[in-house]
Amino acid sequence: MTNSAFDVALFGEAMLLLVADQPGPIENATAFHKRTAGAETNVAIGLSRLGLKVGWASRLGTDSMGRSLLATMQAEGIDCSHVTSDPSQRTGFQFKGRVTDGSDPPVEYHRKGSAASHMGPADVDEAWLRSARHLHATGVFAAISDTSLQASLKAMEVMRAAGRTISFDPNLRPTLWSSTETMRHWINELASRADWVLPGMEEGLLLTGQSTPEGVARFYRERGAKLVVVKLGAQGAYYDSDAAGTGQVDGFPVAQVVDTVGAGDGFAVGVISALLEGRAVPEAVRRGAWIGARAVQVLGDTEGLPTRAQLEEARL
Repeated sequence: MTNSAFDVALFGEAMLLLVADQPGPIENATAFHKRTAGAETNVAIGLSRLGLKVGWASRLGTDSMGRSLLATMQAEGIDCSHVTSDPSQRTGFQFKGRVTDGSDPPVEYHRKGSAASHMGPADVDEAWLRSARHLHATGVFAAISDTSLQASLKAMEVMRAAGRTISFDPNLRPTLWSSTETMRHWINELASRADWVLPGMEEGLLLTGQSTPEGVARFYRERGAKLVVVKLGAQGAYYDSDAAGTGQVDGFPVAQVVDTVGAGDGFAVGVISALLEGRAVPEAVRRGAWIGARAVQVLGDTEGLPTRAQLEEARL
């Protein structure tokens, strides 16, 4: 194991999240709960709560939203030394509606031209990045601008050259890409540079044309992934790996689905933390499924992410 300053490094955009206090169209809501949002920040918070050393690089405005987000990340014990607070830029935010039927809630983004979208390859501090054992990347940061895509590619190149492991969650945001074809090209290009690829089944169908978990996994395995875990929602997940062959892990029963957003990020937290601890692939996927199930039972994106004590209590 490399003697590293961090277990995991991440690049990504944090957004202020305003969650409606009642079900129905967002425009009908009169009050909102303030939360944090962002695929990479959700994972960073989840990993830090489990006791891993996490470094997060980003760019925020100096507005109240940026100050709030930075304070939240620092309070979670995350290294924010590579977060730039830019007085000339604004912080992104989003509204999220409430649903009662377990479906995906409506989400409205206000992130175009945000501070984080101005990040580029120059924001990748190679020495800082190489001080981490592992890089977790997602398709969201790559999608927010042409320069952030180049930063994503560079970060992965740096870590591959250093012999570090890389995980990648496609985390598709079609509205951020110029076309489905462009999205498919770049997401698959990024996935081909990762060791562990974590697509959802619907994402996998769109990205690979394969209609089965086995087919999706095979697509990325043939492009170099050492492990592919295909998320199957309530049915759990299918895995295909160098170390453990293939298999399926059942999902955990959930009494009531409150909010589906953040489940995939919670799943990534479970898989990445377990693998970095040296756990076997089936154990890692089971931990991911458990944290993903916790995530859908709470209102915000991070409220369901467990502490190390809660993880140990669940014997995961």
